[in-house]
Amino acid sequence: MSAARSARALRAHVASLETMSRFVLATLALASGVYTYLGVRGLLEGSGGASAVFFAAVIYSVAVSVGIYGFWTYLMRFAPEMRDWGSRLALLAMMALGSAMIIAMSSWLNAAALAGSAAVEQHLATTLEGYTADLDQANTNAMGALSLLPDIQRAAERFARLADDERQSGALTGTSGSGSVVQLLTQMSAQMHELEASIQASRQTVAKLFEEGQAHLGTMRGLVSAPGPIEPRSDSFGKEAVALAGVIAALQQTSIAPSVSRAAGDLSAGFIAPVADGRSADLAGRQDAVMATVRESVAQQSKALSDAAGEILALPKVPERRYVPLTAAEAVLRYARQFIPSWAGAISIDLLPAVLVGILAVVHASVRRGEEGLAEADQVSAGDMLRALELNAAINARRRAAEKDDEAAAAPSPEPVAPDARPVAENVTPLPDRKRFDP
Repeated sequence: MSAARSARALRAHVASLETMSRFVLATLALASGVYTYLGVRGLLEGSGGASAVFFAAVIYSVAVSVGIYGFWTYLMRFAPEMRDWGSRLALLAMMALGSAMIIAMSSWLNAAALAGSAAVEQHLATTLEGYTADLDQANTNAMGALSLLPDIQRAAERFARLADDERQSGALTGTSGSGSVVQLLTQMSAQMHELEASIQASRQTVAKLFEEGQAHLGTMRGLVSAPGPIEPRSDSFGKEAVALAGVIAALQQTSIAPSVSRAAGDLSAGFIAPVADGRSADLAGRQDAVMATVRESVAQQSKALSDAAGEILALPKVPERRYVPLTAAEAVLRYARQFIPSWAGAISIDLLPAVLVGILAVVHASVRRGEEGLAEADQVSAGDMLRALELNAAINARRRAAEKDDEAAAAPSPEPVAPDARPVAENVTPLPDRKRFDP
């Protein structure tokens, strides 16, 4: 009997909570509809007039709210009453399909409403990181030729020092003076200094472009972290991104590495040694020998510079980057991993009624287990008994009334009597009551 009492108590609780269940379901459906409206409104901005966008968003959100309320109402009614596993599995499959459709039509828009601005800011921050890396890489490539300056300066100083030594003491040919060797060494030193001057000039241009790019990056950082609506900030961010892309392209074109590579090749390929001008054959021979040595040194220096410039040119180029603005819904989908709590909240609003369906299914199963061993009469409550007695009394009263009507209809009707006719006995005057006379 305790199981029966528990089953009856559970049935009473389910009946008492029916209004609360409807209220909870209606509140959740309304909340989902509101956030769906905000998501649709942001998605449709710019696709039509303000009134058209408003009415479209309202109609869609109302349809979502009604659909969610109706879907979970059906399940709350039918799911607890399923007794065989086939019906239960079929209904669970329908619930899974319906939940997926709710997520597709509502939950992602709810997430867009909850975290749309933050997702767009995340997109701006990610794009800013990419542009920052591109600017650094372009500046590194452009400044790569500066690493060649020490070698070029040493080579220029070495050629100039050898020219001075040859001019003053004849360190190379054994005869001092300004001859062909001094002329050749001075020429090579001048070429090195010209190459050094070209690299130094490019440094200023690169520094100016890099400073301009840093200014654009600073403005973009301010737009990412600034308060206020995200749409105007996104538009301003796009303008700065276009300007920064131009600076990066200019940096790549300003690189002096290709020019250094060509100049280094010209040192060897375009080497022109002067004719020995020695006053004697012996001096001319020594000059020729020294100039051959200088040619070999220039060839080695040219190869070293060409290899170094080739390494700079082999650095990866900065890929072309374009800023693509995203709507709040698109940003939420792209950066879903960064906004898992928002997604969880958006989905929970729509799928929380599934918990209520599960609770009702468990409660109804417990009620059925408690009533399995009871006879049909034992499952009747006092209220059911009173209602049954009232119904029985009403049925009996109606039956008696019907029997009386049947008896009245079956009895013979009396003969009609004239209105003025009276019975004979009524017209005879009764005699007085006299005693019998006995003579």
